[in-house]
Amino acid sequence: MEMTVQLTIDCSDPQRMVTFWAEALGYVPEPPPGGHATWRAYWAAAGVPEEELPAGAGDVPESIVDPTGRGPRVWFQPVPEPKVAKNRWHFDLKVGGGRDVPLDIRIQRVKATVDRLVAAGATVLRINDERDGGLYAAALRDPEGNEFDVV
Repeated sequence: MEMTVQLTIDCSDPQRMVTFWAEALGYVPEPPPGGHATWRAYWAAAGVPEEELPAGAGDVPESIVDPTGRGPRVWFQPVPEPKVAKNRWHFDLKVGGGRDVPLDIRIQRVKATVDRLVAAGATVLRINDERDGGLYAAALRDPEGNEFDVV
C-alpha cells in the first residue's frame, strides 16, 4: 500500500500562512484539481454540502506543495482558537550546508535566509552564535507564532 504524508498546521489565517511558508520552503500554492477555478468549486463538484463550507473556504489555496514532488503537502487548517503554547515540534530549515561547509559560509547563508524570512513576516526569537562549537543558527516565529529554526 502506498502512503503519502501531509503536514497539517492549525491557523487563523490560511492565506497568510500559505504566502509565508511557500516563501520559506520554496513551495507553491497548490492549484485546485481537475481544472476547477477554485478549491471551493472542486469541493462543490465533489458533492461537499454548502453548509460544510464556511464563507471564503476554498476561494484561495489553503495548502502548499513542493514543486519537485519530494516534500510533503502542507495544509493550513483554519481553526477558531489561537496558538497558546510552545510548539511540540518545529521545522528546521537547513540552509547552511552542514559541517563540511566552512562556518563563515554557513553563517552567511543563515543570515541571508533569516533576512528574507523576516521581510516575509517572521520574527527572530534568538540567534545561537556558538562559533567555538561550530554552530550558528537562528530561532524564529512565523506570522502566527509557530517556532522554527534556520541552521
